[in-house]
Amino acid sequence: MWPDRRIPDLLGIEHPIIQAPMAGPVFSDMVIAACEAGALGSLPCATIDESRIRAEIGIVRQATDRPFNVNFFCHTPPAFDAAREARWRERLRPYYVELGLDPDMDVPVSNRTPFDDALCALVEEFRPKVVSFHFGLPETALLERVKATGAAVLSSATTVEEAVWLEDHGCDAVIAQGAEAGGHRGNFLTHDMATQIGTFALVPQVADAVKVPVIAAGGITDARGIVAALALGAAAVQIGTAYLYTPEARIAALHRAALRSGRAGETALTNVFTGRPARGILNRVMRETGPLSDDAPAFPLAGGALAPLRAASEKAGSDGFMSLWAGQAARLSREMGAAELTRTLAAEAMARLAGLAGARRDG
Repeated sequence: MWPDRRIPDLLGIEHPIIQAPMAGPVFSDMVIAACEAGALGSLPCATIDESRIRAEIGIVRQATDRPFNVNFFCHTPPAFDAAREARWRERLRPYYVELGLDPDMDVPVSNRTPFDDALCALVEEFRPKVVSFHFGLPETALLERVKATGAAVLSSATTVEEAVWLEDHGCDAVIAQGAEAGGHRGNFLTHDMATQIGTFALVPQVADAVKVPVIAAGGITDARGIVAALALGAAAVQIGTAYLYTPEARIAALHRAALRSGRAGETALTNVFTGRPARGILNRVMRETGPLSDDAPAFPLAGGALAPLRAASEKAGSDGFMSLWAGQAARLSREMGAAELTRTLAAEAMARLAGLAGARRDG
């Protein structure tokens, strides 16, 4: 049914569609729904601890025997920079005062768990069919242990150079993440956001530069995007924002409301929520601090000082201090269950491909 079988055959799935591993919104219920509908469901593990990862994998395994992906971050935890933290707290001070909070109050530590020996041991124990990474790859010894389990290894590239690096370092497929994508950029060889490439310029260049299959990500929310990505040399697509419109997505009511509004078309890359560039719907704190702020502490520490502001403003019905992750094509999304969305996207894409093949024959 699909003209390019490289990714379905490599990953053991029916459709060349990967449900993106969005940390926070995605848990086992969405993974199961995507898998059962023929896509590759992806479980993000960067924001949950080992016991929760174990529980979520157990739930997936009980509900489906289809392959699924577990995803990890590969960042290096930063050293605490007291001066930078102080600048950030001072920048946010007026908001604390406005919301009736003590500007000098203790704030929670914002954390994301990088892939380490303990998480690698979980991979060795559960042996998932697919393991994916964001922000590059883990150190060589850990990656070799992952590959020894037989798992297919994927990671994201935002430039051609990153894609070649990933192939050279053992990736079985490369996710070409265009600038349109929602959530965190997967960049790791460059930190220059001004030179980030759009999906439909990046995909054919990566496809020409590497021998492994390429997975297109960023701005793909309907069948037109899927067909276009395949035409440009991708063997599959990874879709995130469209799955945020499903009932399985664990997002705040204010986030869901923003996705349903005209604001969903107004996104920007910002580092104010975590310290690392990520695409989200524009809101107050992004506009007033500047989407990319030199004051924000390094990833993932920036979120600590924002947490009290988010809690207080959300209680008052405002999303002004909340990360509203979304890609640039959010308004093309439709509200339906994750399984129905997967089947609909696959059916519509196959129909378009069949129509194009028929037109070529007739011509």
